Amino acid sequence: MVKKEFIYRGKTEAELKTLSLSELALLLPARARRSIKRGFNDYQKALLKKIKSGDKNIKTHCHDILVLPEMFGQIVKVYNGKEWQVVSITPDMIGHYLGEFILTRKPIKHNAPGIGATRSSASASVR
Repeated sequence: MVKKEFIYRGKTEAELKTLSLSELALLLPARARRSIKRGFNDYQKALLKKIKSGDKNIKTHCHDILVLPEMFGQIVKVYNGKEWQVVSITPDMIGHYLGEFILTRKPIKHNAPGIGATRSSASASVR
């Protein structure tokens, strides 16, 4: 089976890596364009610097950074509030934010109500 070549809005992965931020912003959706136009904060700049340096053990709390072409192929550990979750960055993630790939809340699984929780629990068996 032949792997299909990745294309984002008419640009291949190699072409995306050669684009400047202002050229890339023209291809991205409005929210991502605005994020690039405003510039990156200090935490985002530090993360980008680590990624460009080729560091292998990258950990960050930064959920609000856009996935850029220079991040392709990197493995980043993102903190979800309790533990570090590993995110492998692929070209399909371009234009999304890192936080979209990290679950910060567990799904709620309700069980039987506790004693005194509701009026109806008075008639429920205590066993």
